[in-house]
Amino acid sequence: MGHSAGASFRALKRFAQSQRRTSDERCELCGAEIADEHPHLVDVHSRRIACACAACAILFDHAGAGNYRRIPRDSRQLDDFQLTDARWDSWGLPIGLAFFFFSTPVDRVVAIYPSPAGPTESLLRMEHWSDLVADNPRLVRIEPDVEALLVNRLNRRRDYYLMPIDKCYRLIGLIRAKWQGFSGGTALWQAIDCFFNELRPARTESLEDRQTCLN
Repeated sequence: MGHSAGASFRALKRFAQSQRRTSDERCELCGAEIADEHPHLVDVHSRRIACACAACAILFDHAGAGNYRRIPRDSRQLDDFQLTDARWDSWGLPIGLAFFFFSTPVDRVVAIYPSPAGPTESLLRMEHWSDLVADNPRLVRIEPDVEALLVNRLNRRRDYYLMPIDKCYRLIGLIRAKWQGFSGGTALWQAIDCFFNELRPARTESLEDRQTCLN
C-alpha cells in the first residue's frame, strides 16, 4: 500500500470529516466562513483535500500556483468508451472499480482501488495508459492531480467518467464505511449503485429507489 496510499487515506478521512459538518464551515487557508457548497483544493504532494473560500480557490486555478490545485466541480460520462476485458485484466487490479489520475510529483499515472482497509494504490505502466489514450483521445484533456478517470466494471456494469478527484475519494470512503463481511454486504452494493445512478441526471427512478439511496 505504501506511503502514498496512506497519505491518500488520511486526506480522504479529513475530507469525509469536513463533509459531515453542516454549519460554521471555514476556509482552511484564510479561516473565512464558507457555505455548505464550496470549492475544494488538493495538495498535489500529500493529496490532502482542503475546503476553501472562492477568493482563495481562485488563486490555485492553474498549475505552478504552489502545492495546491483547485479541484473542478463537474463530472462527465464518457459514452462509447473503449476498454476491453482483456486490457482491463492485463492491469492486474483485484476489483472492477478504480480511478486513474496523472500525479505530477511522481510523473506517472496512479491507479487507486478500494479495499476493506481503505484506498490501495497501484502504479499503472505508462505504455498501458498510452494505449488507452490512443483508443480514447478525450483522456488527453484530464487535468493532472485534480481529475481522474473513474471506472466501474462491477456486476457487469460499464461506467466510465471523468471525475473530480474529491468525488473519487468520496466513493472510496463510502465503500470502506459500508463494507461488511467477505463480500461487502447488500448495503455496500446498493450504495455503489446509488452513487453511479445519481451521476445520470436523465435517469428515471422510482420512489422506492430514491428512498433506498437516501438511507
